[in-house]
Amino acid sequence: MDPAVLREDMVDGLETPPKGVLEDEAVALAMREVPRHVFVPERTAYTDREHEILETRALAPSTAARLLQALAPEPGDSVLIVGVGVGYTAAVAAELVGETNVHALDISRPVVFYARERLSEAGYNGVLVDCRDGASGLPEYAPFDRILLEAAVVDPPRTLIEQLADGGRLVYPRGIQVQQLEALSSAGNRTSFGAVSLEPLLIDGEQPGTVERNRTAREDREHAAQRARSRRGWEREWIEWDDSIDPRSG
Repeated sequence: MDPAVLREDMVDGLETPPKGVLEDEAVALAMREVPRHVFVPERTAYTDREHEILETRALAPSTAARLLQALAPEPGDSVLIVGVGVGYTAAVAAELVGETNVHALDISRPVVFYARERLSEAGYNGVLVDCRDGASGLPEYAPFDRILLEAAVVDPPRTLIEQLADGGRLVYPRGIQVQQLEALSSAGNRTSFGAVSLEPLLIDGEQPGTVERNRTAREDREHAAQRARSRRGWEREWIEWDDSIDPRSG
């Protein structure tokens, strides 16, 4: 069957009961344009299911729709997607804001290559996809009007918050085992959009599949840095001593 017809059926199914998750007309129009079969296996591309590719999760269309509706990008907005995956969400974002306004990151080099190839094949050559630790964001292109974190965190990375433009919005799954889709404004206001289930955010030096220590490693690092900055007096002197000297030796 013609992929365009299958796309129409997919979006219609997301707009109507029993799913009824897609309410934003702009997102619906964008999803009708993106050839999803370029990004995931064609046989099941237009079913509402996830796909596992290169040890990364390609989101189900209903999940992608919910993330993008929470993000609420406007035409011309600068968008950063952390965790590009197969590139499908980035392609839909490109339809919404213009492809040269979409920037995407992933920590996995094979995933980055895959996403670049698929985006190019689908006609979105203007989307920038880079390989780096997503928690560090993309300061070279900041600030961003919208940041979408396609990975679960206990708290959003401070660096990403700092890369939001005034009036900007960061959307992310908050929590680990039990997650809520949350939007954080640049003013610090939070809005919840219900339950979701995404993989935890990986940090630099880790590979897909080794997620056990990822769940708090980045948060621990940020909290340790905050504690170090808050130390005064003898505590600061202690941590600044030469590592080769044991202060207990006399």
